[in-house]
Amino acid sequence: MPAWLPAIQYPPEQEGYWAPITSTLDWCEENYYATRYSAEIVNTFTNLLFMYLAYKGMKNCWINGHDRIFFITFFGYLVVGSGSFAFHATLKYPMQLVDELSMIYTTCLMFWATFAYSRPQPVQLLLGIFSGSLALFITGYYHWVQDPTFHQNAYAILTAIVLFRSIFVMEANIRPYFRKRHEDHQKAQQDPVSSHAEKAEKRRQDDRDRIILKTMWTMIALGLSVFLGGFGIWTLDNKYCSKLRAWRHEIGLPWGVLLEGHGWWHLMTGTGAYFYIVWGIWLRVCLNGQQDDFEMVWPSFLTSLPRVERRVVAGNGSVKKTN
Repeated sequence: MPAWLPAIQYPPEQEGYWAPITSTLDWCEENYYATRYSAEIVNTFTNLLFMYLAYKGMKNCWINGHDRIFFITFFGYLVVGSGSFAFHATLKYPMQLVDELSMIYTTCLMFWATFAYSRPQPVQLLLGIFSGSLALFITGYYHWVQDPTFHQNAYAILTAIVLFRSIFVMEANIRPYFRKRHEDHQKAQQDPVSSHAEKAEKRRQDDRDRIILKTMWTMIALGLSVFLGGFGIWTLDNKYCSKLRAWRHEIGLPWGVLLEGHGWWHLMTGTGAYFYIVWGIWLRVCLNGQQDDFEMVWPSFLTSLPRVERRVVAGNGSVKKTN
């Protein structure tokens, strides 16, 4: 570290308020070096991003009247962040279960939302029973084997299934729909009965839908890249823990916190998960044929987070957005 850059040495580890450690996992961050009330202070407080984004998501769902399942999913997302906060602060096994199993339960909610959409009521009920039973099985088996690898693999498989199913739904239900409308537009151009206003409206819908599909794929690509990037950093953190600890002690505080890989995992996977839930909301809006009633608000792909808002028509016929 350059001499002109101020830094302080890492304090020694101390006896923690929550000692002894009972979790089956202990991450690369040194325990209780900053305060005796938080075992892993960086890993603890990076979960505040989960809580903030969950609050924003629930507020957006409430104000704009999105399907209830997405409000519940964002609440599950809040439980994930809160559970992870408590787990890293205490390194207690019960808090570890709250952290890890809430990830499974939230993903099972998205599993049901993805597979049950537009199904008959009895099928939705069966899928609900299956999703609940799957969550209970993973809970019981994980508590029995207490192998973190099982939880990580179960979460990864569930997430992949939900992601690829959502992409399939988007392509199978929306893209052919757009193409059919485009073909109808081409026929209308040759139909002398069609009015100029009707042709203009079809062109507007075609342009709107092309932009929507492009935005969806941008969300998928960016959200997945951020999520997988966080996973990659977490993997490096696990593999090169001793080296990273040596580097952190060499450069001192506060700069050493930038080498806390698990903290970066929280920030990046939290952001990626938020992108996925918002994409799910926007996909549901489009599947319901409500593209003109809602809009994706995303001022900048790199410096802001997306949200889906209801369009509100003022008395003078202009369109204004909800806040």
